[in-house]
Amino acid sequence: MPILENILATVSVVRLIGPSDVAIQGLTFDSRQATSGKAFFAIRGAQADGHAFMDKAIAAGSSVIICEKLPDELNPEVTYVQVKDSAEALALMAAGFYDHPSKKLKLVGVTGTNGKTTCVTLLHKLFRELGYNTGLLSTVQNQINEIVLPATHTTPDAITLNALLQQMVDAGCTHCFMEVSSHALVQHRVTGLAFAGGIFTNITHDHLDYHKTFDEYIRAKKLFFDMLPAKAFALVNADDKRGAVMLQNTKATPHEYSLRKATEFKARIVDNSIQGLHLEMDGNEIWFKLIGTFNAYNILAVYGAAVLLGEDSHEVLTILSSLTSAAGRFDYVVSEMNITGIVDYAHTPDALENVLQTIQQIRTPSQQIITVVGCGGNRDATKRPIMADIACKLSDRVVLTSDNPRFEDPQEILNQMQQGVKPIDFKKTLSIVDRKEAIKTACALADQGDIILIAGKGHETYQEVKGIKYDFDDKKIVKTMFAQMGK
Repeated sequence: MPILENILATVSVVRLIGPSDVAIQGLTFDSRQATSGKAFFAIRGAQADGHAFMDKAIAAGSSVIICEKLPDELNPEVTYVQVKDSAEALALMAAGFYDHPSKKLKLVGVTGTNGKTTCVTLLHKLFRELGYNTGLLSTVQNQINEIVLPATHTTPDAITLNALLQQMVDAGCTHCFMEVSSHALVQHRVTGLAFAGGIFTNITHDHLDYHKTFDEYIRAKKLFFDMLPAKAFALVNADDKRGAVMLQNTKATPHEYSLRKATEFKARIVDNSIQGLHLEMDGNEIWFKLIGTFNAYNILAVYGAAVLLGEDSHEVLTILSSLTSAAGRFDYVVSEMNITGIVDYAHTPDALENVLQTIQQIRTPSQQIITVVGCGGNRDATKRPIMADIACKLSDRVVLTSDNPRFEDPQEILNQMQQGVKPIDFKKTLSIVDRKEAIKTACALADQGDIILIAGKGHETYQEVKGIKYDFDDKKIVKTMFAQMGK
């Protein structure tokens, strides 16, 4: 059982009051989960301050408290560890509590606005095909080899994260591929982890509800590359102007990939159709099952990372050509009338534009594009009119609808989206609050050969309304509508 003084080794302690040779049975930052033998971390969060729950944790049995501010009255039976940042201390102590599992495998993190889930999913599938035991930490799901575990956050909290990494080590995993969100970086969830490499996909408008400014969002992403060790690789998208920013001051070895520049990992799109991508890479012409320019970037990132991890380039390309993307990423079904329904997680302006531009590139002149799109509640509101405008510019018909309204009024979200609809686009735009009815309407509007994009929720199998998650699966609904309408 870990001893407090041992897992404090990497933590900058301001003041220690009480014995440090205490055995630690577990860690928690939720006073409701505090028990005898568990250390409690008082963390200042967006919703509540953990310092207000220290007494509750002590009453539940916690005899070790890690905090930024000591209470006015100290309990003589409790060890208090005062630190500058409780969230940082939690991450460092969680790594120590689980005996630093990230050092026992090759951990690769992917950060950026779009493409994270696809990249880590492809890497996991690729390395499984290469014969490795691997772990996956993604927005869609976590996996240890073929065992699927539910995912509640893009990047789990530090305790859950280290526990999962330890499970991977116990299962014989040699590699783990994980998404690294901007929230996780700012909140120190990945602090203390030993990364073998980091990938940067792109940065576009997102999460300004949390980061407040675009510069702060960029700074959050850069934190990842600032923390990479010298022996790691830093692989960035050279076609995104922030790629060079990510490499500034990193100790890791820099590498780049591009579709437009002469870089270490380079590709050229020969053909882009509904059947897939035809790319020229490293002197080879290869067909991939993935569709769209954005996926060409994802393929390049995955290929580059695999080569940097020491894999044979020809074998990597051969396997990559047979792989499919993550659930809810350009996930499509085709009806009897050859109507294509595409379900995609696109929930940012850039992601929506990428998907619609891809559809524009692969459609024929006679095919109509019908887009169903909404915006999530209690999230960045500034992108709502922008997304509606993009949908109108790149679609023949648009149905604005609910996404996950959460605790906001869905009609008010739609009103904000409608502000982005220009007068010239009024006639081709409908607004339907009920998402199922919106999808049904889009299917009814579609004629033979048309393409329906249902954007925003992708892999999600629920709709969140006022704190309750109701069963809701875009892909299942569009399939049902096609069948009911005989299309």
